[in-house]
Amino acid sequence: MTPFKTSLLAGAAALLGLPAVASAQSTGFMDNFRLAPQQTVSGFYIGAGAGGNFMENSTLRSDSALAGGLAARGIRGRGDAIYEPGFAGVLSVGWGFGNGLRAEIEGNFRQNDFRKVGGFAGAGLNNRAGGIERSYGVMGNLLYDFRIPGAPWVVPYIGAGVGYAWRDWTRMRANSPSGAMVSSGVEGGLAYQAIGGLAFPIAQVPGLAVTAEYRYFAMEPMNYGTRVVNTANQGVAGGRLRSESANHSVLVGLRYAFNQPAPPPAPVVAPAVAPAPARTFLVFFDWDRYDLTDRARQIISEAANNYRTVGSTRIEVSGHADRTGTHAYNQRLSERRASAVAAELVRQGVPQGAITTQGFSFDRPLVPTAQGVREPQNRRVEIVLR
Repeated sequence: MTPFKTSLLAGAAALLGLPAVASAQSTGFMDNFRLAPQQTVSGFYIGAGAGGNFMENSTLRSDSALAGGLAARGIRGRGDAIYEPGFAGVLSVGWGFGNGLRAEIEGNFRQNDFRKVGGFAGAGLNNRAGGIERSYGVMGNLLYDFRIPGAPWVVPYIGAGVGYAWRDWTRMRANSPSGAMVSSGVEGGLAYQAIGGLAFPIAQVPGLAVTAEYRYFAMEPMNYGTRVVNTANQGVAGGRLRSESANHSVLVGLRYAFNQPAPPPAPVVAPAVAPAPARTFLVFFDWDRYDLTDRARQIISEAANNYRTVGSTRIEVSGHADRTGTHAYNQRLSERRASAVAAELVRQGVPQGAITTQGFSFDRPLVPTAQGVREPQNRRVEIVLR
């Protein structure tokens, strides 16, 4: 096994030990990357993905029997298989632990056509090859989801897996001027993979995410029964051909986690409540009088009822006069008018403590006039409910 593959298996084994590390060091490295609640997969989920599969060139080595048959035709017993781009698909079921870790079981399938078999020096097997390689397997994976602060729309994840897979060679045939080399068969063995991907949660469907990922998938070398045939397609030698397998897959898919909580609703900002506008009632008086008319008592009654139904906290009663007579005389007159209205409010059931009274003489006219002008609208009391 190559050093790279040995390292990959060691990394997979180390990743499979992450649950113990996470539980023993709850305040350590893993806690710094714990997902926000709306991103963490918790409980049972299913997933599927499909995309392109790209196989590395596979080194082919003949055993002694096959090498002898090839040598008789001037062909050395070692070369490479070169593949066309193909496709891959995966189905998985898993469980999220709620802290970013996920464990799953996966079924996978890959298929690529042989493009060419080359490198067998001598007469050479350099013509275009025919046939199909398929692989299918079962893997156990462990993955970890990361959180990017400020980016809840994407969840990166990494993972590794080990399992068992089968390689199916169907009518692999490499031609030479003196005949051909033909292989078929199904062989199984250890498989392992490394995974890196991105999940894009769908906000409208809690638990649903679109995934995009890369997978490096490899299997231990396998041996296939192989025949050497002449130009008449008659078998003249046989043996076994040893082949390696390494794949690069790019997949797009969907993942759905069951029973995930709905994301919290966006906070609702309560509209600012404007203070209730003040309500004003006007009581008018005859010239130089502060006694209440029937109409004045009716208006004061309306103000008292409004105080009770609306829930005002205080009532301001201010008296006014027109511009006839002296300022001092009209100050006293405006105060008497305010006191008369306040007394009627109390009689109508308004608490005395809720009422404030004041007089303004002729300093605040409704209708500005010259001195000495009798203006009915300026002879008034204003009742303001707050």
